[in-house]
Amino acid sequence: MVNERGLHTAIILSLALCFGFMTVKNKKILFEYPDYWPVPQYDFSKLTMTQEEFNLGRVLFYDPILSKDNSISCASCHTQATGFTHIDHDLSHGIKGRIGKRNALSLVNMAWNTSFMWDGGVNHIELQALAPITDANEMDETLANVVEKLKSSENYNSLFSKVHSDGEITGQRTLLALTQFVVMFNSYNSKYDKYIRKELENTFTSQEKNGLQIFRQHCATCHTEPLFTNNQFENNGLKVDTTLNDYGRYFITNNPKDSLKFKVPSLRNIQFTKPYMHDGRYESLQEVINHYTSEVQPSQTLSKKLEKRIVLTHEEKIDLLVFLRTLSDEEFLFDKRFSFPFQ
Repeated sequence: MVNERGLHTAIILSLALCFGFMTVKNKKILFEYPDYWPVPQYDFSKLTMTQEEFNLGRVLFYDPILSKDNSISCASCHTQATGFTHIDHDLSHGIKGRIGKRNALSLVNMAWNTSFMWDGGVNHIELQALAPITDANEMDETLANVVEKLKSSENYNSLFSKVHSDGEITGQRTLLALTQFVVMFNSYNSKYDKYIRKELENTFTSQEKNGLQIFRQHCATCHTEPLFTNNQFENNGLKVDTTLNDYGRYFITNNPKDSLKFKVPSLRNIQFTKPYMHDGRYESLQEVINHYTSEVQPSQTLSKKLEKRIVLTHEEKIDLLVFLRTLSDEEFLFDKRFSFPFQ
């Protein structure tokens, strides 16, 4: 079933039949995406796909109760208006001013991810939130303590009871509720998307069209359309920060072939998700483009896609930058469903 905006909704019906969603009385929510996109990687079977679980996850996402001293929330590092990342510092900040070692990744189109975090240290979306909750430099809390705090809250007892008939608050249900919320962060209504769907076929400027061709020639192998990531790990030729000494994927696999490899991030809403790279070293997209055209460092694990230098004229760099701005999805960035829950 595809509606007139070209959004694929058949998956919800099939999930309902497979997992018994139709038997639950709570109001259902639709997981929507364009019909020309690949099928999501995530298995939705553990989620109720109800408005009530979404609401619970939304409250949890914005609540600093998840941190040890109740001072920071998920939203502290993942702000909606900036593509669910932070822009006020290079590296993530935690409780008591503690500083992490990496830039916070944007949270977008999560259901298509096969791994999470810059090094792929988390391989399942349902466990992703556990990493910042338990990291000493971020929330520095335990899931058991979070559950005890939630149990002592009249509001959370009410919210969990709306999702689960027995009203029991558990760690797994807490993580699933957060998953139910963030898995809905689907961005597909940028100018680029509307151009691809031929909704704005005649309004893509000549610069934007040229920038798209440049992108497809030089960037799309890693930042593959329509998700603008290939979900792989690549060494993109950055100089090692001698303070952080971060070798990325290697710290997870201990395989020298993974040295200096980091997850390829999605470029959706890239105009608003600065700073860029795993350590937030670049403040502008111009700097990023200059890196790929003149600053790539050779090494044994350098991505083969970057072994041949990318040569762009000044005008081509501008056209590429103009195209990247067409990936901004204001409908997503200001969607009230994902904003702070005032009630």
